Amino acid sequence: MDIILLPGLWLDGSVWEPVLGPLREALHRPFPLTLPGQGAATPGAAPAAAAAGLDDQLEAALAPIDAADDRVLVVGHSAASTLAWMVADRRVDDVAAVVMIGGMPAPEGEAYAGFAPVSDGVSVFPGWEAFAGPDSDDLDAGARAWLEARMHPVPESVTRAPVHYTDPRRHEVPVAMVCPEYSPEDARQWLAAGDLPELEPVRDLRFVDLDSGHWPMASAPRQLAGVIAGVAADLG
Repeated sequence: MDIILLPGLWLDGSVWEPVLGPLREALHRPFPLTLPGQGAATPGAAPAAAAAGLDDQLEAALAPIDAADDRVLVVGHSAASTLAWMVADRRVDDVAAVVMIGGMPAPEGEAYAGFAPVSDGVSVFPGWEAFAGPDSDDLDAGARAWLEARMHPVPESVTRAPVHYTDPRRHEVPVAMVCPEYSPEDARQWLAAGDLPELEPVRDLRFVDLDSGHWPMASAPRQLAGVIAGVAADLG
């Protein structure tokens, strides 16, 4: 199965490198994307962050789906869980399932990543102190440096852009919510409390535990690949 991998905020597509081998071993075809405004798409190319918007990121995420011969699995990490859900909304008939890793989709009309600090028109990774605790406890100095090398300022035109959905049939797309720094029980409680409005109507919603922090591609790549491959087998 083709698996589209969308990196979370600040990250470029190279953050998925550790999971590509295990996914290919499981006979899948992973496609890690570098989104406009989050690093150069090709070596030597300029990121052109200031010119990129959320619509550009959505267009980039839709392109490999439109080129695929069959339905695909879309994986979004962190804030890109919203982007993955927007992709499912625009291509309901082409998306077999969505995997959301450490994130949940923003509601209609809310900012794509309103939580991210913005200065001079861009959002920059605020540092590890902002993610102290379960988010980053599993990352040693090497893993943190590896992630930092893949982080880029993201334009405000991405983080503050309002999210819009167009097709209510998106709720018929199966969703797996991967729970790394929090537990499936935490996620179920958020759902019951009404904190995940976009997921409440989903007909096939499951929660998958993953013992890691917020960046499992750096700290537990083989386990993460196993989870993604398992979802592809179960829901794809």
